[in-house]
Amino acid sequence: MKALKLYVNYSFLSHMALDKTFEKKMSSDKDGIRFATPEPIAKHRASRLKCKTIADISCGIGGQTIYFAKTCEHVFAVEIDPVKIKHAKKNCRKHGVSNVTFICGDALSPEVLSQIPKVDVVFSDPARPAEEDVRKMDSLNPGIPEVMNAYKEKTGSFAFEAPPQMPPDRINFNCEKEYISLNGKLNRLTLYFGDLKKYDRIAVSLPSGNAIVSNPDSTKVPPLIMTDTVSYNAFEPDPAVVSADLLPELALDMFMGTGGYFKVFKPDNKRTLLTSELLMFHPLIKNNFIVLRTMPIGNDEEITDLSEYLQKIDAGKVVLRGSIDPKDYWTFRNRLEEGLSGKKTIHLFFKEKEAIICELMAFDKS
Repeated sequence: MKALKLYVNYSFLSHMALDKTFEKKMSSDKDGIRFATPEPIAKHRASRLKCKTIADISCGIGGQTIYFAKTCEHVFAVEIDPVKIKHAKKNCRKHGVSNVTFICGDALSPEVLSQIPKVDVVFSDPARPAEEDVRKMDSLNPGIPEVMNAYKEKTGSFAFEAPPQMPPDRINFNCEKEYISLNGKLNRLTLYFGDLKKYDRIAVSLPSGNAIVSNPDSTKVPPLIMTDTVSYNAFEPDPAVVSADLLPELALDMFMGTGGYFKVFKPDNKRTLLTSELLMFHPLIKNNFIVLRTMPIGNDEEITDLSEYLQKIDAGKVVLRGSIDPKDYWTFRNRLEEGLSGKKTIHLFFKEKEAIICELMAFDKS
């Protein structure tokens, strides 16, 4: 596979909604809408899993079921919570879909299994703890092995939702790992098994539909070079690319034929920037920055120097992009913005006691 082929566009699978709303207001219990699949992702998944018959296990209030019903001939929707399945039925009626058989019960029980015939695909959105120090595959309920074993006579094609914070190296299954961002934020992880598997890893950015896939030939993927210093240009990659461990593939696409390359700069444990002397553009770069300079901020005098510099460069607004105690955020930001009357919005990243002063570049990503 040539490096250029690593970048694909799934715009025909995406939906241009900009938030979590649906075509019609959803009926929901207290937490149902919170955990419902956002519409653009539901449409994307439904397009990938288009088939004649599909079983939607743990369907909740039906956010994903609705779009399966619009792309498949028939859906078997299973939910153990009778309140949620009542909302799911109502939501399907609101969205004009009637080709759904609802089954209330434990998806692994003989009673439920007996009501589901052979299907083309089984999709499962298992329950998981709201918070975990470390996301683990064995926290999913029902678990992936249990579902695959229970439904092995129904199909050989499975798809599962998993916590998107789960890195690829902790997913010990032979499956495709699809990390999805929505409006610039990591949102979902879908695992595809059997004939549904197309790649090892893929990062998809919605609503644009831009995506990048893992290179099957590891010898053609350059190693990442880490750096403690930032160059003239800084790039903030789409979080799905970072989570899917696809920064090397992104480098191939960005710099093919230029002779250039980027290094990875981590201001802190939560943020990843790419940096290069060359100015490059790519649809899976979330933000492009020009690095104006770096300045120390270890004491009051140095912070005052930073404030004076911001005035000189016509700054009017400062966005803090670093690990800072929330209770100190506005105190520090207000101090830096005091006396600013310019037009520029400046982004500050922090590396220990140093500020990296960046100006966001605006350009058309279409």
